[in-house]
Amino acid sequence: MEFYGTLGGLCRDRALLVRLFRAGMTGARLNLSHTSLSQCSALLEEHFFPAARQAGVDRPHLIIDLQGPELRLGTLPIPIPIKTGDDILLGQDGLPVPQVVVSSAKPGDQISIDDSAILLEVKKASSSVLLCRVLRGGTLHSRKSLAILGVYPDTPVLTQEDLMNLDLAGQFGVTHILQPFVRGQEDIRALRQALDQCGLGRIQIMAKIENRQGLDHLEEIISAADQLCIARGDLGNSMPLWELPGVQKDIARRCVAAGRDFCLVTQLLWSMEHRPVPTRAEVCDIYNGVLDGASSLMLTGETAAGQYPVRAMEYLVKTAHEAEKGL
Repeated sequence: MEFYGTLGGLCRDRALLVRLFRAGMTGARLNLSHTSLSQCSALLEEHFFPAARQAGVDRPHLIIDLQGPELRLGTLPIPIPIKTGDDILLGQDGLPVPQVVVSSAKPGDQISIDDSAILLEVKKASSSVLLCRVLRGGTLHSRKSLAILGVYPDTPVLTQEDLMNLDLAGQFGVTHILQPFVRGQEDIRALRQALDQCGLGRIQIMAKIENRQGLDHLEEIISAADQLCIARGDLGNSMPLWELPGVQKDIARRCVAAGRDFCLVTQLLWSMEHRPVPTRAEVCDIYNGVLDGASSLMLTGETAAGQYPVRAMEYLVKTAHEAEKGL
């Protein structure tokens, strides 16, 4: 079984990476919505791969998470607090968002930011700006995920930044690619064609199931991808949260039946970003994910920005190994 962390601001020290590998980490994710492979050359060459060798992990997996059709808030000069009941602007003279958001959203639509930590409702819309009411407030940070609930704007499979990163993937030892918001087999074919053009056909494609479109075309995605990733953050935005556990288990069953590996990710140990011990619900979630057939588990903010990254990895690995005893 594979255990992945996410490289981030706190996860750039070689000594810390050595401890993560020794705790059982077998690879790490690099979120290219916030950076690029070229910007991470020192991190990878001077810290990540040397740390793996020092910990006795000869072939660590390096997973890059592409931008793809995912929508994100733009860059903010500083974090911005907003309160429930406030009115805010998105677009011209307001918060920076992709133009496709402004052109796709209509009055009454709800806009989720940062996996619905912040929720807005569109009151008025024009060709250049959206006036929104804050339904659930919080602090806005740069480059957080953004979605118009129930609306799927026409966005490209691969961005120009994605193509630039794919050109460097072989040079940096990338082993897997997380393809976000996969809508059907054509998305996977487009990525596979781009990889073949770069001579990188050996890289594994992990198709992220994150929306209703992916669920509607799940069988063809399972057939076309090398692995699936049940990405519960945005997937949970596409439905009432009480439906998510059943959907997760259905995806898992169908992957197992097809002999397709799948990864489970998002909030596995979310409380450990700030607490040294996980909740009972979190360890039960991990345990059940392994029993359902997950071939890999991935931590995100727990290692990228959390206060207890090594302890989180230890809990992840030990809980999963305990579950494997029951298989």
